[in-house]
Amino acid sequence: MPLVDMPLSQLKQYEGRNPKPDDFDTYWSQALEEMRAVDSQVELVPADFEVPFAECFSLYFTGVNGARIHAKYARPKGAAQPHPAVLQFHGYTGDSGDWMDKMVYPAMGFSIASLDVRGQGGLSEDKGGVVGNTHHGHIIRGLSDKDPHKLLFRDVFLDTAQLAAIVMGFPEVDADRVGATGWSQGGALTIACAALEPRIKKAAPVYPFLSDYKRVWEMDLSVHAYEELRTYFRKFDPQHQREDEIFTKLGYIDIQNLASRIEADVMVGVGLMDTICPPSTQFAAINKMKSPVKLEIYPDFGHEGLPGLNDKIVQFMKGLQQE
Repeated sequence: MPLVDMPLSQLKQYEGRNPKPDDFDTYWSQALEEMRAVDSQVELVPADFEVPFAECFSLYFTGVNGARIHAKYARPKGAAQPHPAVLQFHGYTGDSGDWMDKMVYPAMGFSIASLDVRGQGGLSEDKGGVVGNTHHGHIIRGLSDKDPHKLLFRDVFLDTAQLAAIVMGFPEVDADRVGATGWSQGGALTIACAALEPRIKKAAPVYPFLSDYKRVWEMDLSVHAYEELRTYFRKFDPQHQREDEIFTKLGYIDIQNLASRIEADVMVGVGLMDTICPPSTQFAAINKMKSPVKLEIYPDFGHEGLPGLNDKIVQFMKGLQQE
């Protein structure tokens, strides 16, 4: 078959290229400590969307650095006892989407929370000097600051863990039966969430973004979703005098470096013709996972719909009913 990356046998052995900062674990310990100190000020506002079997809300909470974060939250109507829940994360620059694509879970007796990533296409704030959306450039946001804690995706990763803890704390949810899923950026956030909130039991990332930045660069694929990497070098380091420093700093928000923390059962969807999030960058994270991993490989597909995978994800999450 045609290849855009390594053969599958090599992908399954690939360990990644992007450097990992020496203080990576301390960095995330400090970040989680900061997150846990935040008063979340959770608010549930009834939504206009109504169906007979579910209650739907806008869920708001305060995240790190004071941003007000929004998620769609739906729970089965009249649930008599704690039940499973699923967290859903969207693609880069997108939003939490329509209510309708979430309703399978309340119909199955699950709650679901779908995050709006701060500053992107939804209702969550990015308070980096302005209130509202910044939409693009989030990988490089904070890269020029001396303090790596100013990286915007650090805050986004923390939002996923904070949302998980909030949902786990709802009386209708069984904190021991919570899963997470998403595609592309949503796949990256699924991995970050499961790494930073180890109580997540099932994680289903699909062609995860935000992994192995240096490999993306060396494959000359810093285009499309990764284009801002090229823009950053052209504008702020045109002779690559700080290349090692820049890629090392990006290592703080590289999901391959978080993947080993995951305790959940994992199912990953990968298209081997993906030129947006190259397969090798995805396997850099997959190969560091220590928990059980089931691969769903699509040899002829790229960064697009993967036939039947949404159904497989629902069936995978259905296992939370029995746990």
